[in-house]
Amino acid sequence: MKATRYYGKHDIRTEEIDEPQVSAGYVKVRNEWTGICGTDLHEYDDGPMFCPAPGHSHPLTGVALPIVLGHEIAGVVAEVGEGVTKVKVGDKVSVEPYLVCNECEFCLDGRYNICTKAAFLGLSGESGGFAEYCVAEERFVHPLGDLSTEVGALVEPLAVAHHAIVRSGIKPGQTALVVGAGPIGLFVTAILRAIGVETVYNVEISAIRKAKAEAAGSTLVIDPTAENAVAKIHELTGGRGVDVAFEAVGASPALQTAIDATKTGGNVVNISIWSHNADINLFGLVAREVNLMGTLAYCNDHAPVIKLLQEGKLKNVEQFITGRISAEDVVEKGIDQLINNKEENVKILVHP
Repeated sequence: MKATRYYGKHDIRTEEIDEPQVSAGYVKVRNEWTGICGTDLHEYDDGPMFCPAPGHSHPLTGVALPIVLGHEIAGVVAEVGEGVTKVKVGDKVSVEPYLVCNECEFCLDGRYNICTKAAFLGLSGESGGFAEYCVAEERFVHPLGDLSTEVGALVEPLAVAHHAIVRSGIKPGQTALVVGAGPIGLFVTAILRAIGVETVYNVEISAIRKAKAEAAGSTLVIDPTAENAVAKIHELTGGRGVDVAFEAVGASPALQTAIDATKTGGNVVNISIWSHNADINLFGLVAREVNLMGTLAYCNDHAPVIKLLQEGKLKNVEQFITGRISAEDVVEKGIDQLINNKEENVKILVHP
């Protein structure tokens, strides 16, 4: 089959490889659309991070570079292994791209997203989305029903946002701040509104992304280059601050804004994957007992996201698809666009 594989920094090639084989309890999916993730950009521009470095195979999968990229996967079931009952051939599905050990304390506790040996299809597994087929464990293959596979390719990043929201503990009637209106910041905003959080403030510099945040349901978008974002949030909340803030930029000023704009005893969720150390003043966090927490990927979040989409509570997500390309063009028309023209792009989908 044709596959687009990652060999290392600035080295992606489309070539012929063997099709993955299905086994008992697994499902073979004919990939239709796969989103390009910010993680893919880091792998391409900075070198292996989640992908196993050359000479260092993954401890769970045994996979080493080169690997098939792409983990925001949706497609159609092509074949099912023995014992599979959740889906059947022809079903449209979204793939939760996990490979986990099912043995560590976190897997046994149901928190498989922090499995000590976790791997991902498209990053450290034997198959991925930038190929004609992938194979995934039955429990990680989620039926889409009448939803399109284009929307299905958005389920994975929406699940990242959903998991961060679950971690935050926010409830309808409370107030939220989302710092950053990139893909995940936009998805957090959209899901907050979908679950009944009526007041969602955003902080964003880019004029294009400000408009996207408004389209996602933002109550008000604050430009920190035009006014003091923390002061504005305190003004809007009667000096109290928001109940929950989400950091979705990966920059120290953004995280500081999230902490300082949050109420005493409130929660700050850091969603970004940082490639450098943060430089922040933690005095206010300590003095006001603000809770700062991390969030990693998703855990039992795909099904709730699909339900929100099917029920029409999470609407107009197609607006976040800003490009559709072939796998052969993933660098020139995909990765390069998302790195160098990121203000105009949210999600570029790849068809293998």
